[in-house]
Amino acid sequence: MHNGIHHVTAIAGPARRNHDFYTGTLGLRLVKKTVNFDDPKTYHFYYGDEAGQPGSIVTHFPWEHAAQGQVGPGETQETLLRIPAAALGYWTHRLLEKGVRHDPIEKRFGETLLSFADPDGMRLALVARPGIEREPAWSGSEVPAEHAIRGLHGVTLLLADAAPTGAILTDVLGFAEQGREGALTRYRTQAPIGGVVDIRAVPGFPRGRQGRGSVHHIAFRAAGDAAQAAMVRRLAENHGIRTTEQKDRNYFRSVYFREPGHVLFEIATDVPGFAVDEPASALGQVLKLPRFLEPRRDELEAVLPAVA
Repeated sequence: MHNGIHHVTAIAGPARRNHDFYTGTLGLRLVKKTVNFDDPKTYHFYYGDEAGQPGSIVTHFPWEHAAQGQVGPGETQETLLRIPAAALGYWTHRLLEKGVRHDPIEKRFGETLLSFADPDGMRLALVARPGIEREPAWSGSEVPAEHAIRGLHGVTLLLADAAPTGAILTDVLGFAEQGREGALTRYRTQAPIGGVVDIRAVPGFPRGRQGRGSVHHIAFRAAGDAAQAAMVRRLAENHGIRTTEQKDRNYFRSVYFREPGHVLFEIATDVPGFAVDEPASALGQVLKLPRFLEPRRDELEAVLPAVA
């Protein structure tokens, strides 16, 4: 059973700044350079590990003139990334060197976190994880492989009420409640990457507003179409929630729904993966378009900003 988070998708500002921060400062691999299928004059960047495996992916829609988002209930508060425990000192120094302000190091559920924001205000945290040094790492960036980010740890959701969303995480998406710490409830799967959802209950706070620096949606993993269909049935039968029809995103097939706290959730298949239209060794180097947009390639390449 493949459970956990497949990817996190956020809204960014200028494309080059976003690209430089995630591939440069954070040292992630650009595993796919494509466009927003619904707004093809905008890029869709996928950043991840060397293979772009599910659970390692952070994606962005860079809209040059997007208004700043405002975090509040119904939003993702923070996206958590895994680093080897021994790399914490390296990252503290690197953020300082790159002019990225970070919060004081803190403990959460016994884990050590280094929290900061990307240039658009998206909240991120590096979680120091013992025993992950030997996991494969992307070695094609200026971040040495031994210190490289090893995929997603999870997300923190800001919700008025944790219970209804927790019911969907446990009944449909393969998570189990692991513990509570103050206003935080932690849900976990057995997945080594993308296996954590923390819910921070904030009743009575004003709702958030999506924009630059906001997470647009969180995608959860389904091994394939049959597993996805079973999740869709459980959502409808046990929770009265209907999803969209399945959409082909070239690298996975997706359905979408609003969970009870109003966060947009996606269920994405692990298949076919990012090497379906270019060799794994050359991921992210050229603009990839879905078949229906290929006739517009010249037009789109003329308006999309240069990023590298």
